[in-house]
Amino acid sequence: MKLTIGDKALEFNLPDQKGKMHSLKDQKGKWTLLYFYPKDDTPGCTIEACTIRDNYPAFKKLGITVFGMSADPVKKHEKFSEKYDLPFTLLSDEEKETLEAYGVWGKKKFMGREYMGISRESFLIDPKGKIVKIYEKVKPAQHAEEVLGDLKTLQTK
Repeated sequence: MKLTIGDKALEFNLPDQKGKMHSLKDQKGKWTLLYFYPKDDTPGCTIEACTIRDNYPAFKKLGITVFGMSADPVKKHEKFSEKYDLPFTLLSDEEKETLEAYGVWGKKKFMGREYMGISRESFLIDPKGKIVKIYEKVKPAQHAEEVLGDLKTLQTK
């Protein structure tokens, strides 16, 4: 079942790049960007992470928590985070339970080859835990600015 705007965001309890556990319920009362990406240290994922990093002061100013999530292991997240000096949390879902629950794990096609993988999608979650925006087919270089623009609009409503 595909999540839609207005749905309650699904709970998770996953380790970050340092092994510390994080859950969505800990974000109650805060805006949260949950962005899913295919793989650490690949071109598109690096662009997306670094663009969020470069815009991170604006995210902090607006009071939004940023979680990046992939199926990569904690150690790989740690290397990726350190290499690019990422100031936000990367969550590891090696079991793919949260990825599947959010509908971002599935069949992909690249250069005529089909395989299972993670779709580059994001969910903007309001302080009450509701999904207020879903970003499908994210463009890595524009994503951070798009989210910040939407968040500013939503916070003034």
